Amino acid sequence: MEEALHIIGHVLEHSIADTLYLIPFLLITYLAMEWLEHKTGGKTEAAIQRAGAAGPFIGAVVGVVPQCGFSAAAATLWAGRVITLGTLFAVFLSTSDEMLPIFLAEQVPLVVILKILGVKIIIGMVMGFLVDAGLRIARRIDMPLHIHDLCEQEHCHCHDGEGGIFKSAVKHTLQVTIFVFIITLVLNGVLEVVGEDVIGEFLGANPVLAVFGAALVGLVPNCAASIVVAQLYVEGVLSSGAMLAGLLVSAGVGLLVLFRTNRHVKENLAIVAGLYATGVIWGLLANALGIVF
Repeated sequence: MEEALHIIGHVLEHSIADTLYLIPFLLITYLAMEWLEHKTGGKTEAAIQRAGAAGPFIGAVVGVVPQCGFSAAAATLWAGRVITLGTLFAVFLSTSDEMLPIFLAEQVPLVVILKILGVKIIIGMVMGFLVDAGLRIARRIDMPLHIHDLCEQEHCHCHDGEGGIFKSAVKHTLQVTIFVFIITLVLNGVLEVVGEDVIGEFLGANPVLAVFGAALVGLVPNCAASIVVAQLYVEGVLSSGAMLAGLLVSAGVGLLVLFRTNRHVKENLAIVAGLYATGVIWGLLANALGIVF
């Protein structure tokens, strides 16, 4: 009983910590989106969409910043079609989440860290531009902004004139935060019970399967995923390819925010499948080329 209470307390503590730091990112993002919705006209919206062509470049660079707050913000921005899908991919693929703190704590050589971050940025840019190019060919990229759809989806009455943009942004932020906290609580509980050792044995059993397995672990929408992948790489359990596969898809809670803010489930599932395929392909390629960071 005492051990169970300890586990519950530990899971609760980490879940609260994993959720609280997202609030500033979400609030700022929703404030910006509400401002765009209330204050800008058609010309400004068109300018934002035209600027989206360079989005993957900016997204890949910004996304590499530690923690997954930017991936959560990007998911919200894409749900409102403020950024392109390619930009979202660029952010998700470059997001370093908890990788950098783990590598620094384990005293991984700076040159190795910079190489990994550089590769993630480049892959994020390349895949982001490819996604946008594919959508342009299919003539599906020039979608109008529909930030107001988020308001209708949440029934927050953002446009009834009461409270202004700040009240609307706070409502959206609280709704998404609660959702993320609940899911994070469940995921942390599962990871606490399963244990890192079991995951390590699973990933280290076969080099090729390890790439698929690491990418699967990386998809877990929780910072624990990047921690596990980074730690196992430092311990020598994972190859460079498997590590790359896992960290490329570790978008953290960005995936949770995506499913919470974008009501088109098929689109969300397609994005997850695309991320997974991207991580696996680049991971297998790294192994085949004998790349070692």
